Amino acid sequence: MTNPVGSDSLNPLFIYEDAKREALIAQAQELPSVEISSAAAANAVMLGGGYFTPLEGYMNLADALSVAREMHTSDGRFFPVPILNLVESIDAIEGAGRIALRDPNVDGNPVIAIQQVEAIEVVNDADMNLMTEKVYRTTDMEHPGVAAFNGHGRHAISGPIQVLNFSYFETDFPDTFRTAVQIRAEIEARGWKRVVAFQTRNPMHLAHEELCHMAMDRLQCDGLVIHMLLGQLKPGDIPADVRDDAIRTMVRMYFPENSAIVTGYGFDMLYAGPREAVLHAYFRQNMGASHFIIGRDHAGVGDYYGAFDAQTIFDTEVPADALEIEIFRADHTAWSKKLDRVVMMNEAPNHTKEDFVLLSGTRVREMLGEGIAPPKEFSRPEVAKILINYYQSL
Repeated sequence: MTNPVGSDSLNPLFIYEDAKREALIAQAQELPSVEISSAAAANAVMLGGGYFTPLEGYMNLADALSVAREMHTSDGRFFPVPILNLVESIDAIEGAGRIALRDPNVDGNPVIAIQQVEAIEVVNDADMNLMTEKVYRTTDMEHPGVAAFNGHGRHAISGPIQVLNFSYFETDFPDTFRTAVQIRAEIEARGWKRVVAFQTRNPMHLAHEELCHMAMDRLQCDGLVIHMLLGQLKPGDIPADVRDDAIRTMVRMYFPENSAIVTGYGFDMLYAGPREAVLHAYFRQNMGASHFIIGRDHAGVGDYYGAFDAQTIFDTEVPADALEIEIFRADHTAWSKKLDRVVMMNEAPNHTKEDFVLLSGTRVREMLGEGIAPPKEFSRPEVAKILINYYQSL
């Protein structure tokens, strides 16, 4: 199993000791408090679960700018994206040394974490634009990640945190949400040594399933961790509970026993393409994976990124010694009519586009909404049935 990034052990910021956590929850009610953004709450969940080891909390502006420019903090620690707590107003917490952070995603806005305030800095337009351009490779407000990042406010509250709960993820997804600590423990319990991780924010069609089988076979892995994003998505994406049902059904029916686990993590999608791919690899190493699948247009949206930018960034921008995890570079996968199986398209010579079963996302959604299952070469019928039920319920 790989070591955590930059550390011999995980550094989860969740307070596991019950008595201490209960005391902190009581103290939080007396502290000045601020409702944070969904993104900052998701950062707290990831920090709490050990995924962002070895970070101790939210970055200050100098570290965030250094990470945006060069993928390392001011003191040289590798990290691919700024981890910030940006708020619009500091009126309720100005001058406080310790504050309660309230969760915007749970009714009643309970305290998700307590933060020691090291600094509160105003992020000016130039610094915000620099971070946006470096992380997202665009400042276009039509980009959903850019719009979200620039809508959180301009006051950056930095300092270490103590995490008191995992927001709605534990309660809404009790069978799926897992911390990096829990996934490492399960990998160890299963006796897996070589583990490949697969990221998804969508249900898995046949091509995704076969890509996982290919990676496991070629890398000689003991196990697969299907690790789905459970946080906020853009409008039109399929809800996490539907994805969860579809993926679990696929694994139960088409993967050998003790070869794959279905888990999820509490984070809001950035849609940051290459930079987000590096972040995905970073926290998959922290959860214990030795390999990570990165395919065509990984974590992308629209036409903002080249098809393989999320792979080449590991050659051009990520320092050679920054990560232990190895990247499995995948091309688009599809059913070959000539070979009668799923292949990576770049490994299928003498094929034209017409030789593959290819359906646009729009056409698939139309078919499912009409109660029509995509062809068996595209989707497992059991998965299609779950998605048809969802689309017809809209």
